[in-house]
Amino acid sequence: MKTTATLLTLALAFFLAGCNTVKGMGQDIGRAGSAIERAAK
Repeated sequence: MKTTATLLTLALAFFLAGCNTVKGMGQDIGRAGSAIERAAK
């Protein structure tokens, strides 16, 4: 459980570091949504 929480925290940190602008954040969220949709199919 601790490992999962640590990995999620690191992933969130990298995600936020990659979003330098609001536009970039929107693009990243859109890509994440697309990936989830593909995984669901």
